Amino acid sequence: MRLNWRAISEAKPGPKWAGLFQEYWPAYHRWWMSEGAEARPGYWDSLQALKKHMPEMLPLYEELCELAGGSDHAARFLSFYCPPAYLSGCSQAIWPGAEPVLVRNYDYSPHAFDSLILHTKWQDRTVMGTSDGLWGLVDGMNDAGLAISLTFGGRRVVGDGFGVPLILRYVLQTCETAEEAGKVLARVPTHMSYNVTVVDAKRRYLTALMAPDRPTLITRAAVATNHQEKVEWASHARLTATVERERFLLQRLTLHTEPEEKFIGAFLKPPLYSAAFDHGFGTLYTAVYRPRKQEMEIYWPKARWPLDLRKFQEGEKQIFTPTLAV
Repeated sequence: MRLNWRAISEAKPGPKWAGLFQEYWPAYHRWWMSEGAEARPGYWDSLQALKKHMPEMLPLYEELCELAGGSDHAARFLSFYCPPAYLSGCSQAIWPGAEPVLVRNYDYSPHAFDSLILHTKWQDRTVMGTSDGLWGLVDGMNDAGLAISLTFGGRRVVGDGFGVPLILRYVLQTCETAEEAGKVLARVPTHMSYNVTVVDAKRRYLTALMAPDRPTLITRAAVATNHQEKVEWASHARLTATVERERFLLQRLTLHTEPEEKFIGAFLKPPLYSAAFDHGFGTLYTAVYRPRKQEMEIYWPKARWPLDLRKFQEGEKQIFTPTLAV
């Protein structure tokens, strides 16, 4: 299976972002309309939700809406407020060594993935990460040395809140430490259950267990897969082997500290690496964030792409992803 990856840098929202929006919008529009436009909140409600929960993002949101053409549907989509439900797999963990390192596998459908790394300096905050929804992120890092990543929380409940990729963007735009990130994650509502892990340059970390129907639980967990305190969706847990992956990672953390490269390498093999694309999602990449060094690497079984926040280089890579177990 071939994926064409791009790394794109644009300090302020401009023609590059506008071009990306025009390219991706038809597919995103179909997804956003999958239950009908009336199933999504109106523009006024979406705007008021942003004002209430992420007021610092409003100038950026309005700028992006204008670049997107200013249509009602585009503005409602870009608010990320109460989007359609979506599921993923994913594993993430903090390396137990002295250097702060966050490693994660992103398990998702290749047909609903941006294959895009964005480097921006919006609102004077430099951020790079893996794009979702063209300004949301599924993982990323900022110039304060804060790294963040998400996994699906393994629950069916859908409620009023934001799509979690925008919440990750908001954290990176406004926070510098794990403690600050935890406060944001505890108060911003999410429309589905997610586990969000953050680590800062001083290796302070936390994992927020977010849900639309109960308060966010801030934990000191260094590992997150696809359930929260207990399995609540048994069939999804079996399909994704969430318990087995969590045990595997916890064992690696509780034994002697292994070299960083060996720890990363475990994410490129079963049980963490998944080729279950026939079930809807498999491992599309492994991301490694080194917040103290402000470096990011994307790994695949037979390729690697290093990226530097301070000396970011645009580029393209054609990746052939295994569709059978490696």
